[in-house]
Amino acid sequence: MYKILVVDDEEKIRTLIGKYAAFEGHEIDEAGDGMKAIKKCRENKYDIVIIDIMMPELDGFSTCREIRKFSDIPIIMLSARGEEYDKINGFELGIDDYVVKPFSPKELMLRVEAIMKRTKGASSSGAQSEPKHEIIELGGIKADITARLVYIDGKRVDMSPKEYDLFFYMLKNRNIALSRNRLLSEVWGYDFYGDDRTLDTHIKLLRRSLGLYAKHITTLRGVGYRFDENV
Repeated sequence: MYKILVVDDEEKIRTLIGKYAAFEGHEIDEAGDGMKAIKKCRENKYDIVIIDIMMPELDGFSTCREIRKFSDIPIIMLSARGEEYDKINGFELGIDDYVVKPFSPKELMLRVEAIMKRTKGASSSGAQSEPKHEIIELGGIKADITARLVYIDGKRVDMSPKEYDLFFYMLKNRNIALSRNRLLSEVWGYDFYGDDRTLDTHIKLLRRSLGLYAKHITTLRGVGYRFDENV
């Protein structure tokens, strides 16, 4: 059972999500705007937050930005719009998934379950043993995988959490053709449930972060992507 905070200015949306979440055995708390959501996240411990973008006073993006200042709680963002800009903005803020309205409550709960499994899996694996310090350097790229730091020509580059995961996985498997299914399975989790365009959005973000070195990421039409070491 998870404790879920649902943030939406539409009561019917909060009720709909709450109904299905309760059916799955989860505990629900609600907030009708961003300011209340921030206050609740400071005062309570939740497993995951589901938040709408379009809200009065403080929109979903600003709310996520404030929450990320003091918490790394998983966040699913809801929006009536499916524009790539909104998705990129959300992922840059560190959200875990993006769902376009109207949505299936059942699908939303599946996404919640998938995110929580990935989060718990990462926590347990990290607690088992102290990893060796792993650094990969390729030309002007330096990736400190253990510390989750990336430097381009000596300058530190900040990435979203999933951007780091994707980049490190591609680096470790450089010069290998990586199918879309494999990337989604290995980076997002074997039970990834959602829009596979999420991968394309993160590749675009990653290329932007790499600047001149974006040329190393090759698109394999009909297959996926490859990080070419010697391009």
